[in-house]
Amino acid sequence: MKYVLLTLISAMLLSISWPTYGVPFFIFTALVPLLMMEHGISKFSNYKRKGWVIFGLSYLCFIIWNIVTTGWLYGSKNPDGSHSLMAVLFPVLINSLLYSLVFQCYHWYKNAQGTYWGLAFFVAIWMSFEKFHLNWELTWPWLNLGNSFSEYPKLVQWYDTLGATGGSFWILLINVLLFYTIRTWEAGRKRKDLITNSSIVVGLIAIPMMISLIKYNNFDEKPVGTVNVLMLQPDLDPYDEKYSIDSLTIENDLLSLAERNSKEKIDYYIAPETALPGRGSISETAFEKSLILYNVKEFLSKHPGSVFATGISSHKLFTSNNNLPKDAYQLNTDLWVERYNTAVQIVPNQQVEVYHKGKLVPGVEIFPYMNYLKPILGDAMINLGGTVASLGTDKERVAFSNPYNKGKIAPIICYESIYGEFVTEYVKKGANFLGIMTNDSWWGVSEGHRQLLSYAKLRAIETRREIARAANSGISAHINAKGEIVEDTFYGDKTTLFSKINLYEKQTFYVKAGDLLTRFSIFALGFLLFYFIIKWFQKKTSKQKA
Repeated sequence: MKYVLLTLISAMLLSISWPTYGVPFFIFTALVPLLMMEHGISKFSNYKRKGWVIFGLSYLCFIIWNIVTTGWLYGSKNPDGSHSLMAVLFPVLINSLLYSLVFQCYHWYKNAQGTYWGLAFFVAIWMSFEKFHLNWELTWPWLNLGNSFSEYPKLVQWYDTLGATGGSFWILLINVLLFYTIRTWEAGRKRKDLITNSSIVVGLIAIPMMISLIKYNNFDEKPVGTVNVLMLQPDLDPYDEKYSIDSLTIENDLLSLAERNSKEKIDYYIAPETALPGRGSISETAFEKSLILYNVKEFLSKHPGSVFATGISSHKLFTSNNNLPKDAYQLNTDLWVERYNTAVQIVPNQQVEVYHKGKLVPGVEIFPYMNYLKPILGDAMINLGGTVASLGTDKERVAFSNPYNKGKIAPIICYESIYGEFVTEYVKKGANFLGIMTNDSWWGVSEGHRQLLSYAKLRAIETRREIARAANSGISAHINAKGEIVEDTFYGDKTTLFSKINLYEKQTFYVKAGDLLTRFSIFALGFLLFYFIIKWFQKKTSKQKA
């Protein structure tokens, strides 16, 4: 029961640390009970299968954490309108399994190399896993540890140097040092060591926060200009209205909403992810013939000097199987199609600028590892509300330049806003403010849309760019370059949000260097594994000689 209790304490501390309801300071101790559980079972228990016991308890910890923090996924629905149990079960079970495997690798390495090397390995493999989770096709970095401070931007202003992944390293380091402090006290009961180690821990917590407060209070970067932005929040039900109402009716409602709230000169109208067309999608080879896009240009002709940035569903048709995109699928004998979740910038008398979403939601927008899993799963994923194909993506980010002023918008689409280093690619392309087009309505009134908004604050700090966030049902928001929400809307309102967005062009160290501590951790992981192999080989050789 002692080890179960330690496991449950870790699960509780991880859960109550999480935004947007939690207190992140508990995250500094959240992994300590789990480390104590592993150490106690490894060194002092009589279990025959210690590894399996540790794996089972760690899985219990991580599954509780996942359920409490991302259980809102149950709010998503199947095509028939019923709630999808698999929409929450699959990510919760798999994500918990992955974290447990990481912890199990730590257990194996620590038993082989000793506690000190093991703790170094723990930090390195956890950091490497977070990076892996940012980049593979089952990507789900929602619970990366550095995200836990998203509701306290004043305390993590140093993310403009090391990013949210630097926050993960910070949290892991403090947990490891706390565990080390407890172990050394239990082993030797030396007050001097306790005071020294405790002081180091307190310093490592306090110093980055003090640096952050100094950065916060002394932020004085001068903008190169400002733009007037009107964020549109049409509150269109994503399950029923979007597919049952005529596309022109949906567009007329959106443009009427914009017209009614154009009280001042507007530089940017920003609409949410896939705000248009409604049913179906727009052919990219016929943008100039699209009535939907023509109507937007007609609207803009009444508002000279304005541009319209919006999310749309689009597609391209192909009539040859030569050089087909990898995500194109066959409609009939001579026709293939590739579909996209797209951001466009519309300017009268100019060609429509296009960006295709680069980070896709697993199971919804991408069939992960389709060549391997589709023969096994068949149509199971579509029956669970997912996809039987994958959307096409752009390999590079873009920045849409405004022809009337200095504005250069980063057209970030929904899920992309979780990815720190990924978002910096927009800034490297010249973006001087971030435009997030999102639809958080799939989960209803839950922590889902609140957490996604909260994580956007970290992108503002990392890049020192202001954010204009247009959400279908809310929360639409203006976030300043210090990660603070300046103005926002209520979830579920059909409304708009007018904001004056400052434009910044200086690149932060994080924009230039990216996830630096993660790369160091991957290198350290490689070194630790190589060191283990060398030691194992030397031991084996010495036994053979003996």
